[in-house]
Amino acid sequence: MKATKSVVPEGRIGRLSDSAALRVLTSGVLRGFEQIPSRRLHEVSTPPPDGSERWGSEAIRDLCREAMRRFEEGSPAASDAWLAPRLHYTLRLTRAEATESALWNFLALCVAPDFVQWRWGKSKDGERREVGQAARFCGPWFSQCFSRLWWAAEIFRDGKDYEPAEIACRNQDVLNTYLRQELVTYRPAAQAVARMLEREVVRTGRQLNALTQGAYAASATKIYEALAPDDLQDFGALQDWIDSRDGAVAAPDDRLPVGPDDGGVGEQSVETLVKWFEELLSVVKVRGQKDEEPAVKPPATGGVSLDKPGVSP
Repeated sequence: MKATKSVVPEGRIGRLSDSAALRVLTSGVLRGFEQIPSRRLHEVSTPPPDGSERWGSEAIRDLCREAMRRFEEGSPAASDAWLAPRLHYTLRLTRAEATESALWNFLALCVAPDFVQWRWGKSKDGERREVGQAARFCGPWFSQCFSRLWWAAEIFRDGKDYEPAEIACRNQDVLNTYLRQELVTYRPAAQAVARMLEREVVRTGRQLNALTQGAYAASATKIYEALAPDDLQDFGALQDWIDSRDGAVAAPDDRLPVGPDDGGVGEQSVETLVKWFEELLSVVKVRGQKDEEPAVKPPATGGVSLDKPGVSP
């Protein structure tokens, strides 16, 4: 018996496999000569796991349309800081769900391919938009158009407060480089980086890159949990926030939404890491720095200690 194809209902967020997504991402599609066959891709996608409102696609379409309208006259990259927290608020996922590439493939190819082309494409021959990388449609979580924004908001939010995520997403080097670092998985480190960006201790992408490389090298002998402990998140509160998606108000356009109240990062832990990162930044080499001098004058204490607080050598 011939198998029946699963068809995702109109207005729902389905799942599109990597193999099916990559099959249609031909050079003609990426260069803007061919249309993405979104309707056909619906037919080879699988439906969402349940009928809840959080799998509705229209709210995502509304966000993408508003982002393209707001940033029509400027750089599409400027839309990242606006869209990331609102995408996270609207698409309420557990981290396990957010690791499913099939979900992001569906958003990029079946829900909002025009947004991907607008954000990552370059105008060619009038109306044609050329997207340089297939990974913007179907690729690693830190490269794919929508997953990189959702994860940036998830990593940099401080509990229900999205402001640190907005600050971080204003810097493209955070999205293009920092998200790939192991350091990003530790919440106090992410909050420390966001605070340094806010205070303009870190101003350039090269400084940020040098800092992350220095912190990565130093982390071989430094235990972040001992230096700046992080409280456990309230996963029950997170699940309640996810479950409350049905009937939730739309993400506001001109102020930040409110995220899950699952616990923020302790102030002492953040400031401890900010101090350590500032010391690191004073001694690491920044590419392009004149005469290879450190970005900041080293502190009088003699530099950065890699000793673990409270741990005897």
